[in-house]
Amino acid sequence: MFQIRVHGRGGQGVVTAAELLSIAAFDEGRHAQAFPSFGSERTGAPVVAYCRIDDKEIRLREPIMQPDALIIQDPTLLHQVDVFAGLVAEGYILINTTRTFAALGVGEFVKSFHAERLCTVPASELAMKHIGRPLPNAALLGGFAAVSGRIAIESVELAIRQKFPEKVAAGNCAAARAAYDHVKREIAESVHA
Repeated sequence: MFQIRVHGRGGQGVVTAAELLSIAAFDEGRHAQAFPSFGSERTGAPVVAYCRIDDKEIRLREPIMQPDALIIQDPTLLHQVDVFAGLVAEGYILINTTRTFAALGVGEFVKSFHAERLCTVPASELAMKHIGRPLPNAALLGGFAAVSGRIAIESVELAIRQKFPEKVAAGNCAAARAAYDHVKREIAESVHA
């Protein structure tokens, strides 16, 4: 089973990101589950959503305490919430930012992780460019497909098209594809560095 925890703030599409990820996995013929965890349910408040993907039925229903991957939609949470809690040693980290892990103040923490599993992507900027709003969720799913290889970018695009009307879906698919390409380039550069 592969477990993903998505951290963000209310209004950023955190819950939708986990749902789209589960739809993409389901479209690939796998079992998936997605569910949110809310504190105070207001715009800007920290929100966590979970997604599990497996080749067999998923019976677990509790929050993910030891994620295989983290998708962090808002880097301001890095020093407000323990977003890294329980992350497995072989885990993936994808952060919506233009800054490096060191510039974010977490360089020391991530030193023990595989460099090719640590990525940043300017998801909010890509969303502004492609959909006209700084909603990073679709772009981050494209980035997640690139960094993890656990889901195909085509499945992410299909899930987006199933969830949204065509006009909205087209921009979100473009943002997801742009993020996918960005992360693929970033990984290639980190391997050659």
